[in-house]
Amino acid sequence: MNEAQAGSTPGPIALVGSGEFLPVMEAADAALLAGRAPRAVFLPTASAPEGPDRVEHWLRLGTEHYDRLGVEPVPLAVLDRRDADDPAKAAAVAGAGLVYLSGGNPGYLADTLRGTAVLSAVLAAWQAGAALAGCSAGACALTAVAGDTRTGATRPGLAVVPDLVVLPHFDRIEEWRPGIVDRSLADLAPGQILVGIDEETVLTSTEGGWRVDGRQKVWVVEADGRRVPHPAGAVLALPAPAQGYNPVAPGK
Repeated sequence: MNEAQAGSTPGPIALVGSGEFLPVMEAADAALLAGRAPRAVFLPTASAPEGPDRVEHWLRLGTEHYDRLGVEPVPLAVLDRRDADDPAKAAAVAGAGLVYLSGGNPGYLADTLRGTAVLSAVLAAWQAGAALAGCSAGACALTAVAGDTRTGATRPGLAVVPDLVVLPHFDRIEEWRPGIVDRSLADLAPGQILVGIDEETVLTSTEGGWRVDGRQKVWVVEADGRRVPHPAGAVLALPAPAQGYNPVAPGK
């Protein structure tokens, strides 16, 4: 067991605007795994409502991606709450250097994992030093709000980063959902900050703040609606992840 796994300091959180398992994300994932066990556990949970072909797509893409990085790929097909409470699936998370939640429906992802054995295992791995990443729906689910793309309803996220609300695909999201930025800003709870993450761009927690990496920008949406851009290399003073997160608490 390496130092990162043996310690009690949580690993980094990576919030990704888009591009999971594509060559453009190889450098970001390699950085997350640096100094950690070469074992990547990835969950296609958010894509389950789209059907088995889509799930298989993410499992295949993730396996090929981590094979290219020379890392053990651990595809974990957690598709519903029964899967998420399966002790064998929860046990498969142990020893991960990186746990990755890929895209799809944020609300479905958060509701499927909330209060389950798999989520407890994921959070325990993160608290022991593993990196925890979410792309698109996965990024939303790790924060305060995870909207349900089927119904349009606002659902609570898993709140691993409780004071952020994320809009992924920020450079394109208004094309698909006109007015979503203003609506999300109006719905913020006290103390929450709205952050937009462009496609193929990553916002990663570090000891010194949140670092921007990737092809485009991260945007902080101010209370008056101004969108403040931060390019790759910038470090943002945003609220930290909830290091005291209790992995056995349902957190509804």
